Order: sequence, then structure tokens, then C-alpha cells
Amino acid sequence: MKIAILHYSVAPVVGGVEAVIQAHAAQFTGAGFQVTVIAGAGEQEALPAGVEFIHFPEMDSRHERIVQASQALEAGEIPADFEHLTASLQNSLGAVIQSFDCTIIHNIFSKHFNLPLTAALVRLLDQAKLKHCICWGHDFSWTSPHSRPMVHPGYPWDLLRSYRQDVSYVTVSQQRQKELAGLFGCPEERIQVVYNGVNPAELYNLSAEGQALVKKLDLDEADLIVLMPVRITQAKNIELALRVMASLKAAGLRARLVVTGPPDPHDLQEMDYYHSLLDLRQALGVKQEARFVYESGPQPGEGYTIDLPVVMELYRVCDVLLMPSHREGFGMPILEAGMAGMPVFSTPIPAALEIGGDEIIHFSSDDPPKLVAQLLVNWSLSSQTHRLRRRVRQKYTWQSIFKHDILPLVTGGEAA
Repeated sequence: MKIAILHYSVAPVVGGVEAVIQAHAAQFTGAGFQVTVIAGAGEQEALPAGVEFIHFPEMDSRHERIVQASQALEAGEIPADFEHLTASLQNSLGAVIQSFDCTIIHNIFSKHFNLPLTAALVRLLDQAKLKHCICWGHDFSWTSPHSRPMVHPGYPWDLLRSYRQDVSYVTVSQQRQKELAGLFGCPEERIQVVYNGVNPAELYNLSAEGQALVKKLDLDEADLIVLMPVRITQAKNIELALRVMASLKAAGLRARLVVTGPPDPHDLQEMDYYHSLLDLRQALGVKQEARFVYESGPQPGEGYTIDLPVVMELYRVCDVLLMPSHREGFGMPILEAGMAGMPVFSTPIPAALEIGGDEIIHFSSDDPPKLVAQLLVNWSLSSQTHRLRRRVRQKYTWQSIFKHDILPLVTGGEAA
């Protein structure tokens, strides 16, 4: 399926709409679509890999001729060359646009920044040359206090408030949905809301290795991600952590435990302990919930270890630090979690008692797993920061928005 995305400008031009187009294009290409971005300003090299770029300079709202025309239009006058500009854009776009299966147009049907372009695209719609046209509305000139004085009753300004049956309308918020429905005089349900999203890999500054590990560990949609950045030794009391995960699962929480360190493959006692943990995990029914990095590498069956930079990436991804150790000489993860702004749940090891003090949520290594699990549940329910973080992680990443909202809009739910 071939997708065309149109706007006045795209990357490397910096702007909110440009950033959204960049994210959309990356998601579409990642899902196997053929994507072409068509704009008046931008560069092929700045777009996601695999995205094509078609440059029509007069699509740019800052093009000299468009700026001159816009100055007259904002004053309520139609410039003498308006028809020529419109026809030129209509011919240029018409030569390429009809080859696409879906055309996504950002703001051009709702903002006054290039009305010759708006008029040209409307004419192509009239000629049925824009297949499956989606109007993505971020802002509206007719309802904006700043832009309203720059549009006037009549043609071509009325194109920005004219509803069409052959267009699918999308806004980026419910507020914008209400505005557009009021402007069009149509039911709100005729306009779909698709929120903007975030890219966790960029926000967390994840390496390629870190991204692959997060995907392998299935952390994307968890309610709570618990980190244990420790080696697999009996002193770490990992069996308590497994039982805590079982209690969290029984309480209906979609939790993940990430144990970052390996056992010593040359120490038979450590390897026996590791295999006993795997057996316990199976018996508790938490194979999906409790994950060892050691078993999560790119080669199945081979032990996998990560270096400190990737461990630090997991600090950024995970929600809380769990240290159920029987004993520690110090407890360095307490300091690392403190710098990362991560809540700490720990037994009374030196770093927790002497440095963490009352800033640590304490429990005993002999406490029942259900009690420790309840401490985690109570924190997850009471922390506004965590509740928002969880909501964004589950619903407002670009990956989630593309899967649940954008893909069905474009294909009716079918794969590319």
C-alpha cells in the first residue's frame, strides 16, 4: 500500500506538525508501507530510512510567491496570480498524487498559510485524484483567535471550513474535534481523534541493544516494571522477588521483573541456584512476568550479559528498584536508583539504612511475599507520576497509537 503525506514543510524544518509527520512516516515504513512525503521544504536525508521525498517548492508557505499571495489574502483580497498559482500546483501534484492508495494531508485543509495549495488539492478531490483522503487537523484558522482576522467569508477562505463527504477527518484532541464539528456543522463522531505520541526509545536514549532488549523483555505495556540490577547469587534473595511477582499477578497487576546480571557459569553452585529459580518461576506461573536478561539475548540458549551502559538504560525504562537481599556489603544500586529518580524498595542493607534512610521503602527478607507486593501496589496506586507514566507507556507511544488508531484508519485494520 502506497501512502502519501503532504504538508508545507517536513524535516529538517523544526515544528510540531513536522515532528508528527516524522513519527507517522517511521511507523508506516516500519509496518511495511511505501511512504512518500510531499512538501515545499525538507530534505530526503532528514526523513526516516525508506521514506521517499517529492519536493514542490510552491507548497512551502514561505515561498516568495506564496508569501506575496498570502499577504493579499490575509487583507481580504484575492491576488491576480491566485488562479495561476492554484493551477500550477494542481498540475504538478496531479501528475503524481493519483498513484497513491491513501493521501494524508496535514493542516492544508484547515490553515490559511497556502490557500493556492488548498484550492489545488480541493480541485484534485473534485477530480477524484486523491484516493482515501485523510485530513489531519492540528489547528484551524477559522476558530483561532490569532488567525481568525486573516480569513474572510467567500472563496477561497471558505475552503477551510467546508465539510466534504469524501474526506476522513482527524483531529489531535477532543477539544479540536468539538471545534471542527462546530465549524462544519457535522456530528462529532464524523471526526476521529488520534492523539500525538512519544517515542520511548528516543526519550530514554536507548541504544539498538537496549531497544532490542526492552522488546524481548516485553516491557512496553506493563503496569509496573521492577528492576533488580544484580548478579544471580543466593545472597540476592531472588526467590522472594519471584514470589512477589506471583502475588502481583494474583492481584491483577501486569508486572514485569527484570534481573540484569548473570550467574557465574564456572560456579556450579551459582548455576544450580539459577536453574532452581527457573524451576520456581515455572511452578509459580510467572515465566512471562519474571525475566532474566541472561536468557534474553539474540541467540536462544546462549547466556547473555549486558554492560553498564545498557543497565543504565534499564534504569530509565523501569519504574522501581527492588533489593530483597539477605546481605550486601554496600548496595550500589541504591545510589544509582537515587540518581535516576527511581523509588527504592529494599531490605535493611547498609546503603538503604545509612544513605537512603527514610527515603527508602523498607521491608524484611523474611516478610511474606504478599506484604512486599502490597507495598508495591500501594505505591503504584498513590504515585501520580507513576500513574501518568504508565498511562503514556500503555496508550500514548507512537507504536501503540499507530497499532490501535492510525492503522485501522488507513487500512480498516488489515496489515500492510
